[in-house]
Amino acid sequence: MNATQGSAGAGVQLVRGLSELAVGKDLLVCDIWGVIHNGVEAFADSCAALARFRAGGGVVVLVSNAPRPFHLVRDMLDRLGAPRDAYDAIVTSGDITRGAIAERANLPVFMIGPGRDRPIFEGLGADFVSVDEAGYVVCTGLFDDETETAETYRATLEGLLARDVEMICANPDLVVERGDRLIPCAGAVAALYEQMGGRVLYAGKPHGPIYAAAFDMGERLKDATIAHNRILAIGDSIHTDVAGAVAAGIDVLFVARGIHAHEVMTPDKLTAASVNEWASRQRVRPTALIDHLRW
Repeated sequence: MNATQGSAGAGVQLVRGLSELAVGKDLLVCDIWGVIHNGVEAFADSCAALARFRAGGGVVVLVSNAPRPFHLVRDMLDRLGAPRDAYDAIVTSGDITRGAIAERANLPVFMIGPGRDRPIFEGLGADFVSVDEAGYVVCTGLFDDETETAETYRATLEGLLARDVEMICANPDLVVERGDRLIPCAGAVAALYEQMGGRVLYAGKPHGPIYAAAFDMGERLKDATIAHNRILAIGDSIHTDVAGAVAAGIDVLFVARGIHAHEVMTPDKLTAASVNEWASRQRVRPTALIDHLRW
């Protein structure tokens, strides 16, 4: 798809490539799923753009709402064909969640999510119990995201709410791309619980702790303090990537090809009119918009 260069209205700049925004930036805080891969394969253009930024002296910290430790996300990127020269480090909501679990070592826990997410508890000595005995709940996703929705869990959430059980949401994303489909994530379950009156601690984007960790990582890698106006976030979710960047006070490049493609894209290309219409309906707006990440 071809982006039309220039202002798209509502203060959102429509750009052809990352190169238009990279000047004056020292750190990229980049989303993973939907930006550099779709769960099936890595996007060559996106990886090449990040590698080009690094080659010019910049630092790239990948920031993901994956409910797993960073090394497992790195392994997944390897399998999908994303080269390691595209990034310097990875910070995940799983890493932030592990810190929250460690702080609750004296409480028994119930996990909502698939078995593949169990490594989030490795080495933390968690005491797993039934949902009726839990002192807190960690939600990493749905048990079966192919067939279930957040509503599947309403009865379970009602029981937790009756006991005022806190939920830690290890992945605040509402949906994620899997090939050409949108799959519900832990954030959808957590949002329903919160709507019902439940207490939720969100470990990942758009909330502050994961951005603080990413900024700290970037400064350590750069071995220098990095001003917020020299940081650029990149992501495909208005609710997590854009909202989180705006709250953190940094510029953000929105990738339209991701989970909001059905809202933003015209059949063949982005236009100033389509971007302007979309931006006018958003609670928060990105600094710039691109169809897909490339240099």
